[in-house]
Amino acid sequence: MHIGFVSMRSEFDFITNIKKKFDLQYVGDDCAVLPKDAKTDLLITADLLVQDVDFRLGWISPEYLGHKALAVSLSDIAAMGGTPLHAMLSIGVPAGLWRTDFIDRFYEGWHALAREFDVELVGGDVSRADACVIDSIVMGEATRSRAFRRTGARPGDVIYVSGTLGGSAAGLKLLEAGHSEDALIHRHLAPLPRLSLAASLSGLNFVTSMIDVSDGFAADLAHICRASDVGAIVYAGLLPVDEHVVGLFGDEEALELALHGGEDYELVFTCGPEFAAPLESLPVTRVGKITAESGTMGLTRNNQTTMLPSRGFRHF
Repeated sequence: MHIGFVSMRSEFDFITNIKKKFDLQYVGDDCAVLPKDAKTDLLITADLLVQDVDFRLGWISPEYLGHKALAVSLSDIAAMGGTPLHAMLSIGVPAGLWRTDFIDRFYEGWHALAREFDVELVGGDVSRADACVIDSIVMGEATRSRAFRRTGARPGDVIYVSGTLGGSAAGLKLLEAGHSEDALIHRHLAPLPRLSLAASLSGLNFVTSMIDVSDGFAADLAHICRASDVGAIVYAGLLPVDEHVVGLFGDEEALELALHGGEDYELVFTCGPEFAAPLESLPVTRVGKITAESGTMGLTRNNQTTMLPSRGFRHF
């Protein structure tokens, strides 16, 4: 029997390929955007969390895991400028975990965050599995034809990011080193989706593209660049690197974590330079600009610009 060889490809390559092969018109953003009614569009997102790939049970409590399972999906809704409404949650757990209070505590953590954002659980499934696996689906809505996408960035646009960067990746490093208590660890285990900021940006109506920082700032900015067929320049001195990370790891490693660490769940967006004034009251920082050099990203530091690799977390 002949077995064909498939060259190494990332999950992003796979998604791009099946989108083209099967003409999948709703694939390519943080959520699928489907027509709902004359005033709104339906947003749907799905996230898969797998034990020992996306989390370790020895590091995270059931409550935090429930929180994070919902938070990552809510962040996708935020990245589209939407409002979450309903959710479906499926979980597979080993028999040993089932015989403990794990599943009850998991749902307590999930519902604590759901109540904060008025999200209703409307279905899902429970199954036995060899490892803990969580499938999170969240549905929401956005103003008709106003959902933020990755495809609208234009040369000359300014790049902004919310909050600070590097905190979650630093928290993971602390967990790997055996620490258990730190604000950065909490940020990694219990991220907060930027839904309030997304609502403010949606009301301003001048954002040209947006994405959340899940894989890493550089990797997610690269998603915008590919989708919009543009390039980018990022100014290292402007990046809002978490000060606590700098204090623990130093300038160089902190910058690396901010650029490539991932799971900060902040929002990266673009807009025209003429809209700087309305953004001054929001927790966002200007960090770069969009260029016409498609597929090319640069990092400017000490008046020198070098190539900015788009590496971040990848499953394959």
